[in-house]
Amino acid sequence: MKEEKIKRKDMPRLKKKYRRKKQVFILNKVFQTIVILICLGGIGYSGFNLVVWYLENKRIDAQIMKINDVISLETIEEIEEPEEEEEAGLTPEEPIKEEKPNDYFDYMQIPLIKVDFSKLKEINNETVAFLKVNGTNINYPVVQTDNNDFYLKHAFDKSYNSAGWVFMDYRNDANELQDNTIIYAHGRVNSTMFGSLKNVFKSDWYNDANNYVVNLVTEKQSTLWQVFSVYHIPTETYYLTSSFGTKESHEEFIKTIMDRSLYDFKTTVSTDDKILTLSTCYNKEEKVVLHAKLIKKQIF
Repeated sequence: MKEEKIKRKDMPRLKKKYRRKKQVFILNKVFQTIVILICLGGIGYSGFNLVVWYLENKRIDAQIMKINDVISLETIEEIEEPEEEEEAGLTPEEPIKEEKPNDYFDYMQIPLIKVDFSKLKEINNETVAFLKVNGTNINYPVVQTDNNDFYLKHAFDKSYNSAGWVFMDYRNDANELQDNTIIYAHGRVNSTMFGSLKNVFKSDWYNDANNYVVNLVTEKQSTLWQVFSVYHIPTETYYLTSSFGTKESHEEFIKTIMDRSLYDFKTTVSTDDKILTLSTCYNKEEKVVLHAKLIKKQIF
């Protein structure tokens, strides 16, 4: 009888304990279900993004193939020296004044290139140049509009695409070169756009001096540039300065970007030099930067 009374007395406590365990069990099940749904949602979202990325890359590849059909070996030609340049109406090729490094004249022997822009402009009337960077996959027409946002999310044919395209800073003029001409593109993991610009950090790239060459061609002139600085740096705007108010600030800029270089290219740069800057993402927090100076040009 006494034991029965004790059991009756414990019943409320036992029921309460049971209810608590049941609630904990239900909460655990709910939590597990939520976690599973979140994981499935994450997998689904990631899968969706992978599909979008794949389709956008396919569209970019198709545009690159179309451009390659237009910019074929027949339409990229070496500029031949006429016997009498004055009669041909051409400006003679002249080296840009500088203190010449030992390999300067080797670079001067590198031929310039010429591009037929008419077919490119049929695809995009905002085409302003054609860029070729030795030792990378960069071999693209360059576009330009009145801002630096549009071509971050639009391809060469102006269709929406997160791969974007290669574009010149809206502050620059492709033919009337400023102190610093800046060209941007996304650093795509499949090495399209400026994805292969990271090649400059490989020893194989640096050990081949033929890679220190950049060609930038417009409808009015063909130019050749010599690389003098490469580095990656936390995102900033300093190296994106296009012109300078004073000679002192210009000199400080040149010294800063040369000191940043991961390699010594054994060349000199002065305020008389025109600079070309290529910029892309290294990771989420940093940028890859390449600087080159103008050493040769020909006006058409």
